[in-house]
Amino acid sequence: MTGKSSFATAPHPPQGGKKYFSVSEANRALPYVAGIVEDITRCYRHAVEIRQRIEQPSADEQLDALKDEYEQVMDRLNSLIDELHQVGVELKDFERGLLDFPAVHDGREICLCWHRGEERIQAWHEIDAGYAGRQDVASLPGHA
Repeated sequence: MTGKSSFATAPHPPQGGKKYFSVSEANRALPYVAGIVEDITRCYRHAVEIRQRIEQPSADEQLDALKDEYEQVMDRLNSLIDELHQVGVELKDFERGLLDFPAVHDGREICLCWHRGEERIQAWHEIDAGYAGRQDVASLPGHA
């Protein structure tokens, strides 16, 4: 792999004031963000289950109580997402637990990509490429 993307994307220059991670910084943040992602995926599954019960309630279900529970779960989910944003990472997929860590490579913004179950950052992609455009971090200079 050459390290150059095979996708024709416009370069995205880094933005002032935005947090950017090196691969090692992202790896150091993983124990903390991985815990948040576990909570998010668990909370998301719970929200989906409650939503299904609201949409198709059984005869003995208290709809008002379900709606209150759903609202509480969604509030918790939003606070967990906010916690990730405070760290500087972006949640891309609730079920997979997919995160992007903003980074800079060759003077342009890229994403270091991680998903639940990975022990370390193993891939990166261009801003416009997404998960399908993942490339090995070994193609980035100084990735260790």
